[in-house]
Amino acid sequence: MNRRRHQFAIGMTVLMLSFIGVAAVSAAGPKPTQADWESLKQLAPGQQVQVVLNDAKSYSGQFQSVSDDGIVLHLGKDTQTFERQTVLRVSTRGKSHRGRNALIGVGAGVATLLAVDAGVCEDCTAGTWVGDAAGGGLLGSVVGALIPTGRWHDVYRAR
Repeated sequence: MNRRRHQFAIGMTVLMLSFIGVAAVSAAGPKPTQADWESLKQLAPGQQVQVVLNDAKSYSGQFQSVSDDGIVLHLGKDTQTFERQTVLRVSTRGKSHRGRNALIGVGAGVATLLAVDAGVCEDCTAGTWVGDAAGGGLLGSVVGALIPTGRWHDVYRAR
């Protein structure tokens, strides 16, 4: 039984380090390019946006419209216009990838525990392999689903 716990600990350590590496790489992603004000015209009315002003105050709301002079957001019950010269950054929320991350986690968890079993366990039975694969898949799917997704992506950044 002690050997099983050791195998499980090794497998979980490898799995967690894999997820930390994937999360770090995805968080480092490409840096936003400096966009011009015209790029705000691609936004759809009602789309969730975040506006950060030069004084570092930020506002999140639904995009209404944009003109050469400013951007209009629906904030709760009010509509507010932000003048172009006061806007530092405008961002949109990306799509959530929790389902994809959970599937990747299943694959990583199964592969990790099966690799640990193959390298460490000399007297493993088919039941052991299946049990470890199922446990690794379950844990991997949970960890994968917990990785943050849907970050804000800059559409406009003042030069």
